[in-house]
Amino acid sequence: PEGLSPIATPILKISFLFAAVILLGFSSCSPTLRPFTQRLYEENEWSESELKRVQFYLSQDIVLRRQASRASSRIEEGAIKVRNGRKVEEVVIRKGTPGVLLFIPKDERFAVSFEDNDKFLMFGPNPKAGDRYVLLASDWNNRQGKVTYGEGKYWVDANNGIASLMVDLKRVRNTSVKSRTVGGRKVN
Repeated sequence: PEGLSPIATPILKISFLFAAVILLGFSSCSPTLRPFTQRLYEENEWSESELKRVQFYLSQDIVLRRQASRASSRIEEGAIKVRNGRKVEEVVIRKGTPGVLLFIPKDERFAVSFEDNDKFLMFGPNPKAGDRYVLLASDWNNRQGKVTYGEGKYWVDANNGIASLMVDLKRVRNTSVKSRTVGGRKVN
């Protein structure tokens, strides 16, 4: 650049190079989130106790809605909104929210909690979505699905049906389990 001394130019180049290395270092520490799929699950043969140590993340926002009753005037979680002239309770779980596996009720079903309580949503593999573990609903009608969350029944829009579980593959693959098999003991 014009007007810089011959010493300033190499210093600027070194500063730029140093900044680039720092940014690259930070980006390599960030999570490598990938969809959790049935194939990943089967290839790694994780047990339920191992999966409880895996940090799951949400791929996109999920919005749970239900009509607010008079008894719900004391909403502790979520928010009351007026929608089409009705009071609606809404619970929003944002993209990237971390979650944990609480239990596996049956094959290909995960109960995952995104809060510090026992409220959970069910996820399972969807062949139409590359066997990603997506949000499951009990009923689908009029482009809405019904889910149970805590004590309540909520509705989710159809686009929430593609919300899936994500995992940090670097961290998951670095999880090791110390295991040994005992051979038994015989009488002398």
